[in-house]
Amino acid sequence: MTRTRLRAADAIAIGTAGVRARRVRSALSATGVAIAIAALVAVLGVAESSKADLLDQLGRQANLLAVASGQTFGGRPTPLPTTAPAMIRRIPPVRAVTAVGNIEGATVRRTAAVPAIQTGGISVLAAQPSLLDTLDAHLLHGRFLGPLAERYTEAVLGYAAARGLGIHTLDAATQVFLGGRYFAVVGVLAEVSVAPEIDTSALIGFGVANDLFDLQNRPTRIYLRVDPDHVAAVAAVLAFTASPAQPQAVEVRRPSDLLLARIAARNAFVGLFLALGAIALLVAGVGIANIMVISVLERRGEIGLRRALGARRRDVAAQFLLESALLASAGGALGTGLGCLAAVVTAHMRGNPVAIPLPAPVAGLGAALLVGALAGAYPALRAARLPPADALRTL
Repeated sequence: MTRTRLRAADAIAIGTAGVRARRVRSALSATGVAIAIAALVAVLGVAESSKADLLDQLGRQANLLAVASGQTFGGRPTPLPTTAPAMIRRIPPVRAVTAVGNIEGATVRRTAAVPAIQTGGISVLAAQPSLLDTLDAHLLHGRFLGPLAERYTEAVLGYAAARGLGIHTLDAATQVFLGGRYFAVVGVLAEVSVAPEIDTSALIGFGVANDLFDLQNRPTRIYLRVDPDHVAAVAAVLAFTASPAQPQAVEVRRPSDLLLARIAARNAFVGLFLALGAIALLVAGVGIANIMVISVLERRGEIGLRRALGARRRDVAAQFLLESALLASAGGALGTGLGCLAAVVTAHMRGNPVAIPLPAPVAGLGAALLVGALAGAYPALRAARLPPADALRTL
């Protein structure tokens, strides 16, 4: 007798028959895979977009250095010498210098009716007009401190400080009660990722700080931009330049290290979310396997008839493997599309560049196909081993 062979076109037609006959059940099975793949692709896409934004910031902030002195027993920063900004500015590779001075004991509240103990963790800093350009910071509302801020009670709020005070928009009547006086709020800064101390502060001019709070032009922190090729060399001499008498009490920092820490933290969270997505995909695969086992039981008569007409065991196994792979592949394709869409929408909402790694959708489709093959392996083997005589009794 001539051995029968199942053509590829017939195998596809038979393998898709179960999907077409039970559309609702097939759609629900594919949806589980789609949700898991969408989560995996979206996590990778959002993480890559966020990482691209952080790397862009890192490229722009890598030449930023910060100089600070020690702290008091109460945790307050001690001032640097008043000559420190001018001396640092004399270092040839230094491009820009700005200073801030901490004002001890000054609280910031929305009105005088708020108890003084409810400071919200907002500190008061005297700042120079060059702070905005040196830190590459941006304003959300209003304007930054200018010449008028040296003589009049004007304040600019950091991002977190404004949110803590409930200030989301500015008008001519927007004020804060700062150090026992009302200050007009003329601006609100966007988040400064490399200087979180600015986000939680209210900034005023050095002139007003000298007159009202006796600051005496004493800086507590200095920020400087350096030629990118000489960052390490400048950092090595900053302590001696800022405070020749006590260089050991001066701390030199690279604020861009915060960005590196954020990138490392994001990578750790990405690994966690990928593990959770893999578990969801495994659960979806178990669901497909369960559906395929039920399908084998429901189609025992069909299997017996095909075997009696000459179908080989491998043909029966291929039928159910193809059906399982088709369900998983359909869910994988849908999930990949949804995951990419979610990553694009999230990147646009956060203002990050869209950066979906090419391996993400490819890996998503591959994982879906692998899960489909594994989920259909046992049902296909069970169907292939079903004795034709026993299967025909169910007709």
